[in-house]
Amino acid sequence: MSEPKLAKREVFSSRNVFILAAIGSAVGLGNIWRFPYVAYTNGGGAFLIPYLVALLSAGIPLLFFDYTLGHRYRSAPPLAMRRAGKQWSEIFGWWQVLVCFVIGVYYAAILAWAAMYFFFSFTEAWGDDPAGFLMGDFLQVAETPGIAFDFVPAVAIPMLVAWALVIAVISLGVKRGISRANVVMIPLLLVMFLVLVIQAVTLPGAADGLNAFFTPDWAALGDTAVWAAAYGQIFFSLSVGFGIMITYSSYLRRRTNLAGSGLVVGFANSGFELLAGIGVFATLGFLMQATGSSMEDVAAGGIGLAFIAFPSIVSSTSWGPLLGALFFGSLVFAGFTSMISIVEVVVAAIQDKLGLGRLTSTLVVGLPMALISMLLLPTTTGLYFLDITDEFINKFGILAGAFAMVVVVAWILRKLPLLQRHVDRVSSVQFGKVWLVLVGVIVPVVLGYILVNEVITKIQTPYGGYPLDVLGIFGWGMSGLVVVVAIVLAFTPWRKSTITEVDEDALDAKYEEIMAK
Repeated sequence: MSEPKLAKREVFSSRNVFILAAIGSAVGLGNIWRFPYVAYTNGGGAFLIPYLVALLSAGIPLLFFDYTLGHRYRSAPPLAMRRAGKQWSEIFGWWQVLVCFVIGVYYAAILAWAAMYFFFSFTEAWGDDPAGFLMGDFLQVAETPGIAFDFVPAVAIPMLVAWALVIAVISLGVKRGISRANVVMIPLLLVMFLVLVIQAVTLPGAADGLNAFFTPDWAALGDTAVWAAAYGQIFFSLSVGFGIMITYSSYLRRRTNLAGSGLVVGFANSGFELLAGIGVFATLGFLMQATGSSMEDVAAGGIGLAFIAFPSIVSSTSWGPLLGALFFGSLVFAGFTSMISIVEVVVAAIQDKLGLGRLTSTLVVGLPMALISMLLLPTTTGLYFLDITDEFINKFGILAGAFAMVVVVAWILRKLPLLQRHVDRVSSVQFGKVWLVLVGVIVPVVLGYILVNEVITKIQTPYGGYPLDVLGIFGWGMSGLVVVVAIVLAFTPWRKSTITEVDEDALDAKYEEIMAK
């Protein structure tokens, strides 16, 4: 066994900077365009009850789980899992890294769309038919799903810019790149979104939209699907289960209040989601009044909300250009900080494995990701790839990967008591044995239930009505490939100087010494 002195690692300059970076990762596109619709379709105001229960019983405990793994073993997911267990346990770390690789490939496209729509807001380029403009003039979507290389310059150019900026920021490192980007962008994002919400709630019909959003359907609380939706939303929005928080916490100083930081990040993320719900449904209420439609007609989630419903709102009010610029500017900032965190997971894992410098590892990771992204996404079939891959990698990448890692750490390696002692040792708020039950029992049960339902649903009803061969390649095939490549990478040798095993007792003694000072 090695001595507890692990290799030197970059660190965030302060806990506050780490919190901003963690919030930047957690607050992404899903907060703005996914949460409002999920809440509305799952009981409205009543959904906040299972949502809060999910946050406290699974979201924040799993956030602590990720923080503790990264902080204790001071490494990205693969090396953290190797140090926590054996060579085979490294598989589950690479699983999460590869999920980030896949997400990063298509996330750049959504970032590019948001950037273009920021500029479109000033001219209302979509005209009288936002849906037709999105699918036709802008994305030029092919009629048949598949793989084609008919490039769309309006998407390719901003994607290239997005990749250049992400690679530049990450290559500068934790302090000079990632920290500075989040210190600037997160406050700006908050200010922009607050202005957007203030504008939205003053629009005619805003009260009707908020009434639709908050009116509780208490009967929904008896539906297990609603509770599953609440837990699913929490897992997606907190950036847990796919390596980001493990990686970011590995850059924390040894004497850091983990639980305090986690609580701030968890509640800040949920606060932003609630704020997004208010802003989105206030503007949908205006659209409902302006068009004489019902909320069922105008409410949408995901791409439909951002690139069809919101442009319609922009075209319907004199404040439209400013409203659109704030909304799409928020998407750009939220998406950019999230994409930095996603790509950083892959960079950190490769840096650990190969012992490369920051610039070299960034280029080794960033250039291939950018190349694959530029080949597949800014094409006439790019939307199909994005839609299918996003659905499957979220369900059978993030959720399945998180489930597997928790089960391995808790029940096979039996490391939860050790991690619980670690998080309590360095934290002002202590959860003790309660945390063991939540992470070791509640989280696996909930994740397992959601996964089984997803598998059954996907088998019984092909997702989106896509052809089975297309789903087999972009969906099931992509999910399976992630696991296969993770196994290969796990059994690839580490550089000789890497400490892959640690003496847990010596490491505990080291932390006790640090905390005693």
